[in-house]
Amino acid sequence: MRSRLFVALAALLGTVVAQRIHRHLDPQRRTLRCPRLDPDAQVITEGTIVAQFPYSKALIVGAGSGISASLARRFAHHGVKVALAARSVDKLEALAAEIGAITFAADATDTSAVDALFRAVDARLGEPDVVVYNASARAHGPLAELDPKTVERAIATTAFGGFLVAQQAARRMLAHGHGAILFTGATASVKGFPRSAAFAMGKFALRGLAQSAARELGPGGIHVAHFVIDGGVRSTRRPDPAERPDSTLDPDDIAQSYISVLLQPRSAWSQEIELRPWVEPF
Repeated sequence: MRSRLFVALAALLGTVVAQRIHRHLDPQRRTLRCPRLDPDAQVITEGTIVAQFPYSKALIVGAGSGISASLARRFAHHGVKVALAARSVDKLEALAAEIGAITFAADATDTSAVDALFRAVDARLGEPDVVVYNASARAHGPLAELDPKTVERAIATTAFGGFLVAQQAARRMLAHGHGAILFTGATASVKGFPRSAAFAMGKFALRGLAQSAARELGPGGIHVAHFVIDGGVRSTRRPDPAERPDSTLDPDDIAQSYISVLLQPRSAWSQEIELRPWVEPF
């Protein structure tokens, strides 16, 4: 008796759901817009939820073989046109060929070079609506022995370059009321370590830039987010130790977190995300 009642209730529920879906179904496209979601962000197509990525052109500054390469692949997977910028682009040839990206040689610490970079990207790709700043530099050593010029260059790469890139990005995005600027941080963004003063200064400054930019640009429709990468990033040169499996961050998983932030509805934007392996002490 109970099984018959259950079957009857299930059939009734299915009929009610089907009727409600039918009322909202577009007979031309066979799609259903989700009433609780951004109508431009997700649709249901023949029973499958399909996410429409809200950005179309990405510029990654400080591109290399780690996080930025994984993120570039994720962008390409979502149909985003990708521009890769670095001081030396030879290292980017294989990645660019793999995903159909365009490479640009640029010094992120040079005002004129950054201006020229964005104008070149505008001309060849179109104005980027998502810009990622991934460049950084270190000057490791005892505080009393650090070369001031080396420290100056490290801070310029890690922080001042982020300002120059964000400024160019903001000028373009504000005109459209849409865009995203992402900054790659590190443990040093929130914690200074011995013999690492230059890196800490640069990363602290970049984090401050991200906070200020988020508060200023957010109301203009620009999503600014800072990512604290709290741990070592896995690579062929830096695999997980045999005695500590899963103790480094997989760059593909980091990239997916960036994508997840970019997919956030604007009623619930994140300004900062911390990422670390589940076994990492903090």
